[in-house]
Amino acid sequence: MAQFWVYKNTNRATQSRVPYLLDIQSPLLDELQTTVVIPLYSKAFIGKAAITKLCPEVEVDGEQFVAVTSQITGVDRKILGEKTADLSDYRAEIIAAVDFIISGI
Repeated sequence: MAQFWVYKNTNRATQSRVPYLLDIQSPLLDELQTTVVIPLYSKAFIGKAAITKLCPEVEVDGEQFVAVTSQITGVDRKILGEKTADLSDYRAEIIAAVDFIISGI
């Protein structure tokens, strides 16, 4: 699996709020059954409540989303839906958000 790829959220209970999951796990760990994801919320749903450094804004299919890094989680790869977008262009912002949640810097 490729790092920084977006997948459709297949969980019917959460997909209206979180339509996408951003896979941030290193490809060196592709043999694991699980992967680490950040939920992507619609910008309209989040509004201005997100801390920008912790929750970078990204674009998927022309729509704005917020990567809510404070909700980072591990999931079984089998639950990931269709591969939708490559967010490698946001690599620096995503890594900075993960670093911020870990180190506060």
